Amino acid sequence: MDIKGIAAVVTGGASGLGEGTARRLAAEGAKVAIFDLNEARGQAVAAEIGGVFAKVNVADVESVKAGFETARAAHGQERVMVNCAGIGWAEKTARRSSAGDIVMHQLDKFALVVSINLVGSFNCAAISAAGMLTLDPDASGRGVIIHTASVAAQDGQIGQVAYSASKGGIYGMTLPMARDLAREGIRVNTILPGFFETPIYEQMPPEVKQNLASHLQFPQRFGTPAEYADLAAFMVKNDYINAECVRLDAGARMPPK
Repeated sequence: MDIKGIAAVVTGGASGLGEGTARRLAAEGAKVAIFDLNEARGQAVAAEIGGVFAKVNVADVESVKAGFETARAAHGQERVMVNCAGIGWAEKTARRSSAGDIVMHQLDKFALVVSINLVGSFNCAAISAAGMLTLDPDASGRGVIIHTASVAAQDGQIGQVAYSASKGGIYGMTLPMARDLAREGIRVNTILPGFFETPIYEQMPPEVKQNLASHLQFPQRFGTPAEYADLAAFMVKNDYINAECVRLDAGARMPPK
């Protein structure tokens, strides 16, 4: 699929992997709409890349529908939809407190992470796919959907039960979603990033980041949003990659903690 001139939507596009992807697609000529809750930053990035911004809560159906209305009014029906919005949470399934009390994982926090990361990704993908069905197919079909999971989908660490469950769900829905949409000429792929220079990791002390980087094979450094965007752009342009979940992690295999 030729990126130049097509409409694209990127969730979580105000920062991190989403921002890197929005900038890359725009640099290759796409008309990009950014969905994010950070209105100030989202507006600024959209202005810099000549795109449009919509304040969207990906876990809310009406919010997502309104976002797509804004995007399509500005750029027309999108052919590319990239899910990068997500949150993290660290808590064990059950544990003993320092006082010896038994503490269970907060169910509302588990549900929140799954709602935003997994349900939000499905919500945006399904609404986008429905819109893509209105398009006439070209030689590359009707569109491409790219999800963001995580290496935690396969190598979840201690305290990552909610996050890993949400990302594992994205990993698990990739193939059936690709099969659902294959007849309509819509491809679906997922990227499983490892450690990347995003706002979450930028707040970590240098010694913590150094310890995490020690689990990488080569190169032993955090990835950049531009490197994530390289893979996302490749998945858009290569018509033969479909129903794939690709690790982007410098060869890392995560230990229990």
